[in-house]
Amino acid sequence: MWFRMLGVGAVALISALTIALAVTGRLGLYINPESSWFAVSMAALALVGCAISFVLPLGAAEDHGHDHGDAPAADHDPHDHHDHAPRTPRQVVGTAVTVAGGALALGLAGTMLVVPPATLSAELAASRTTGSAPLFQGADTVALAITGDTASFGIGDWASVFATATDPEVFDGTEISLTGFVAPGQQGFALTRLIITHCVIDAQPASLPVATDDIPRKGQWVTVTGTIRDVDGQLQVTAASVEQIDEPKDPYEF
Repeated sequence: MWFRMLGVGAVALISALTIALAVTGRLGLYINPESSWFAVSMAALALVGCAISFVLPLGAAEDHGHDHGDAPAADHDPHDHHDHAPRTPRQVVGTAVTVAGGALALGLAGTMLVVPPATLSAELAASRTTGSAPLFQGADTVALAITGDTASFGIGDWASVFATATDPEVFDGTEISLTGFVAPGQQGFALTRLIITHCVIDAQPASLPVATDDIPRKGQWVTVTGTIRDVDGQLQVTAASVEQIDEPKDPYEF
């Protein structure tokens, strides 16, 4: 029963927390909202499985359906536990893995329960910066940008354009208004946002160089309104205004 409660209890707790995060609208702080339906479905399925598991009698998992023939059972006292064979190495390893897995699951569930959901920090973005701009989109993004249809572009989209544009002068004079947090830059600061493909584990920073004398503190969320300029073949944003704001409800781009 202890092993059952360790495993089933941990799974049930994590599943319930996943559903609770989805109901409160905070699951997007962990995974791409487009994948929320899958996470919630699996959590609900896991809860059903946990409930069904209690219908099974204890020890059912050890009954492999082996037919041991009609050999007579040796007479023994059912209350005598001294004639049991010693545990095999495989059983010992299995027990250790069960305990370790259960402890890990309970630790994860406890962390989710105690620590409130929070966005990834500017320090993490800096630690994941590779020195070259990640390409979050392909040639279609650049082609769309050339047509001027950039109303829905975020920092990730523009970062791809800045990194791959072969004719930077095409974008000179484009007006933008983007929201992100402040990271260190060369001639002002880098307007940064974390881009998530599936979940926070794969989060990668996207940044745009912003030329301005108004440099907020590192990590401060801002809305930058300005114009894209081609400076010696390199694109940058020349800021007309830098407005400091609170962290948005949806801090990531997907």
